[in-house]
Amino acid sequence: MSKISDTVLNIVGSIPKGKVASYGQVALMAGFPRGARRVGWILHQLGDNSPWWRIINNSGRISTSCLEHTALLQKELLINEGVRVTNKLKIDIEKYRYRPNSN
Repeated sequence: MSKISDTVLNIVGSIPKGKVASYGQVALMAGFPRGARRVGWILHQLGDNSPWWRIINNSGRISTSCLEHTALLQKELLINEGVRVTNKLKIDIEKYRYRPNSN
């Protein structure tokens, strides 16, 4: 596994239950600010042991198209953590956004 993959998986693993982050936010935290798609690829390839469902797109939508990790599964996992998800797979990203430096 590459250093970037390790970094991404560590960041995703640090997001607490009931919080979400965008692909771009994770990329920025990992040190490659234009790497949102790369974060998605890493999670698709290596994310089985990380809370991949806490990562959504920047507009607050569940956007996975993976056959194994479906949008409905992601919705269910987020709801189980107390995140409100609409029928259109939308989340209030500002309400639930992970902010690592805030108390």
